[in-house]
Amino acid sequence: MAKVPRSFRLLEELEKGEKGIGDGTCSYGLADSDDILMEKWNGTIIGPGHSVHENRIYSLSIVCGPNYPDSPPAITFQTAINLPCVHPTSGKVDPSKIPVLSSWKHNYTLETVLVELRREMASPANRKLAQPAEGTNF
Repeated sequence: MAKVPRSFRLLEELEKGEKGIGDGTCSYGLADSDDILMEKWNGTIIGPGHSVHENRIYSLSIVCGPNYPDSPPAITFQTAINLPCVHPTSGKVDPSKIPVLSSWKHNYTLETVLVELRREMASPANRKLAQPAEGTNF
């Protein structure tokens, strides 16, 4: 199977991100429309219902390095959140603590990562964790 060039893959993801994902609980797009390398992205996750995250909007920065999609993107929460996979002062997601990043596969996408982070928020271990005040940023 032929390998799709990085730029084609990212253009495909950009198009999908701009149309919105599924039920609209996760979205993403380029941070700067002039970024020809398509390296820096913004993401948004709406907190899952029936959890301490319900009705909260989380902003994230995403960096797709030169080896993406062969290597996972770097994810950092801009909105303060208390999750075991997120560094408590920097907001950086620790790839070793979230399976979608630690076991990265070439066919995973930015959507895959955002949906999995949202699933982490809703997990029984995390759905009731005390959270920083709403509107707090890292």
